Amino acid sequence: MNQADVTKLMSQLRIAVRPNKRNLKNADGPEGRLLKLRKTVTALVKHERIELFYNRADEARGYAELLISNAIRHGDRHQATMELADYWLLEKQLVHKLFKVLVPRYENYNVSFTRMYKAPRDYPGIYYRRSVLELRGNPYPTLATDQSQNRNLLHNVLLDEARKEFRRQKLSELVHK
Repeated sequence: MNQADVTKLMSQLRIAVRPNKRNLKNADGPEGRLLKLRKTVTALVKHERIELFYNRADEARGYAELLISNAIRHGDRHQATMELADYWLLEKQLVHKLFKVLVPRYENYNVSFTRMYKAPRDYPGIYYRRSVLELRGNPYPTLATDQSQNRNLLHNVLLDEARKEFRRQKLSELVHK
């Protein structure tokens, strides 16, 4: 019988790494928190890009991913998927957008359907982290900067200095001739 070595299955870290506590309380209780999450998922499907606090964006992202993946997997003929879409989408015309627009867009994706960015914080201002949650393939301009043309990246700085050194050598050769 082939027994696995237990030490290879366990983490070798000597420090206990605990998950961060997230403040997900709501004044209206669990029902109010779920209503806020439903409004967030509805706004995400409707606008395809929203800005909100990080904790709520992180939690709503999981529910949006679940909704879209179930819609892709089972389609609009599946009763449980339709009930799920009916629960999470407060505006009922967005159920049609889910199945007619988002499912064809994401059916060949092998990455997540949402993307989350950190939003800049006003200083001095509120301490809570802000983020931008968006659906991939949305019609808006991208928020990620193009790093290929950034002159401050190490390989671009090294190439610029090599180019300058090469020109200096060619000029010195022309002067000495």
